[in-house]
Amino acid sequence: MIKDHLQENENVKPNTAFLEELKNKLPEFFNDGGFDLNKFKNALKENNVNEFSEGYQLNFIGKDYARKQAGDAPTSVIVPDNEHNQKEENKNSKNLFFTGDNLEVLRHLRNNYSNKVDVIYIDPPYNTGNDDFVYPDKFEYSDKQLKEIFGMSDEDVSKLDALKESKSHSAWLTFMYPRLWLAKQLLANDGVIFVSIDDNEQANLKLLMNDIFGEDNFISNIGVEISKTQGNKVGAAKKGKIVKNYEYILACQKNMNEFKRVPLYDAGRVWDQHYTIYYDGSQFTNLFEYIYNSEIYSEFKKDNLCTRNGKLNHEFIEKGILTNKKIKDFFYKESANNIYRKMPANLEIPEDVIQKLKEKSILEYNDHLLILKGENNFDQLLSFDEGIRKNDEYNSEYTRTTIRGNLWKGFYSDMMNVKSEDGVSYKNGKKPIRLIEQLIKWSGKKHGIVMDFFAGSGTTASAVMNYNNDYNANLNYILVQLPEDLDNRIKNGSTEVKKEARKLVKLLDKNSVKRHTIDEITALRINNARRNINEMDGYKHYFAVSPEKETLDKIYDFDPENYELVSDMVESFSSSALGVPGNASGEDTILTTWLAEDGYDFNTDDLVEYDFAGYKAFGIKDTRLYLINGNWHTEQTKDLLNQLGTNKLKFQSVVVYGYSFNIIDMKELDIGLHQLNSTVSLIKRY
Repeated sequence: MIKDHLQENENVKPNTAFLEELKNKLPEFFNDGGFDLNKFKNALKENNVNEFSEGYQLNFIGKDYARKQAGDAPTSVIVPDNEHNQKEENKNSKNLFFTGDNLEVLRHLRNNYSNKVDVIYIDPPYNTGNDDFVYPDKFEYSDKQLKEIFGMSDEDVSKLDALKESKSHSAWLTFMYPRLWLAKQLLANDGVIFVSIDDNEQANLKLLMNDIFGEDNFISNIGVEISKTQGNKVGAAKKGKIVKNYEYILACQKNMNEFKRVPLYDAGRVWDQHYTIYYDGSQFTNLFEYIYNSEIYSEFKKDNLCTRNGKLNHEFIEKGILTNKKIKDFFYKESANNIYRKMPANLEIPEDVIQKLKEKSILEYNDHLLILKGENNFDQLLSFDEGIRKNDEYNSEYTRTTIRGNLWKGFYSDMMNVKSEDGVSYKNGKKPIRLIEQLIKWSGKKHGIVMDFFAGSGTTASAVMNYNNDYNANLNYILVQLPEDLDNRIKNGSTEVKKEARKLVKLLDKNSVKRHTIDEITALRINNARRNINEMDGYKHYFAVSPEKETLDKIYDFDPENYELVSDMVESFSSSALGVPGNASGEDTILTTWLAEDGYDFNTDDLVEYDFAGYKAFGIKDTRLYLINGNWHTEQTKDLLNQLGTNKLKFQSVVVYGYSFNIIDMKELDIGLHQLNSTVSLIKRY
């Protein structure tokens, strides 16, 4: 487990993750010696591709180190929060919330959630210089190892070392690179990722996402209006400063050929003077003439929406729609599909539709009315009803609409209320529910997984629940949040940081939460959001925890011949030993971590409990048996072999926790399995 991964990471190079991805996509260029570069170059030449053509790439101090981080295996364990997970609302939930370092959690999820996540939204640190960002990841290698692994010079090592506790652009890119690389592995083939950012790192993030996802898979840089030039900003604006009104969301897809979006709509002008035709199904009439002879005309006259001699114009129609509900209903509901305009340019019409038109003279086609004018000559009329729908603005209503582009206006209205959403005031970059909900809507997903590995106050979970409720969808969420210590913020933060931290601690104390950490704010927000919409489904909670130094020392010093040295290596991974709540045993932690490593998701229904001469074990039926606890001896081996030999049980492999088995019992089990059935493999993990 930990020791296996530590040894594995010693062999990971900066290009390991890239080569693994390349091997999955182009296996024909790999052999026992690794990647066959000559074969690859020949293939390029055969297809007239010049691998030496001009180009550019993003380089920064720490990039090779970041690339290696993307390929490293996790060196933490996943501890289930049993007390929480066994509650009625949580035990069958497919929603997941992880407390821990998001880089470690992403490394775990790479094993069991690759190509399964449909939407990722993250709001990472902006690196403004005023926020809390400093490069947090630990450099786990000595200067000598850095030189050997990365081929660094003394000067390079000094530059990399300078990233520690740094707020530089290179530090931020080194921090983001492995997280975005792993995020790409988790995305489904038609998945999409959205990343919030501002001007400080927007340009660098664009290059980084192009580097990881490919320039062709970049969708858009969305400008989100988060404020108006008002309040304190007015004074700065009057002095000539261009104040900040917009932030950005960069969107990338996993595969440009797979992603299909759903349009969002903003309110358009309520009336368009080009609509001048009324069609009742049998004859065409000038729109004004029709109104003069209908009951709705009295509403125009009553509100003085006509000239002195009773004539209407388009300006009166627009005013009527805005001020008189009956007039609005006439145009938007009762007669919308009877009102038409002539199209300025004809669209291409399939030949079979044209033949039908020649038979009927008038034909409805894709919200258009086709009218035959002569041989191969026809008019196309567009229905007023085509543009009327519920818009996606702050005060959503049925109106004429326009399709939203990459300028998302009006979210300053949400920002004025964002502090009160779900009863959790979280000043540090809290985003509106509507913003994330509309990103999800735009992605076109109704089923699947939405992920946020910078969960913060938990807005993404709230957005998913609201989206499910509003659009009859069935999405689940995966959240990850570092358990940042609020008491430490109060002790060491700036004046503003201390003030905000005290508010959050007060909120936690009010709700009888003992741990003063940001992940508890996330959990509180999720529960408040559930209550607000009467959502019954909860979430499963896990901790990603690195072992204590004492445990790591035992791992490094392990000698299979010395059984007594590691007799407590199961309970070393219990929740109490690792310092987290939840009442998980060491076996629970090891089993959960192994299931993830072997590709089983956290909601698997295939886990079965087995008994071998009084020894309790768990496994996946017909696939894999896990032996974790000690006290496995000859009697248990005989029982297992008997059940396998009589076909009562069937496994492809038996996985044993090496610290719990002395060398004699391990060999006896290995020999017995081999003699019984050579297809059942014994896997030893440490």
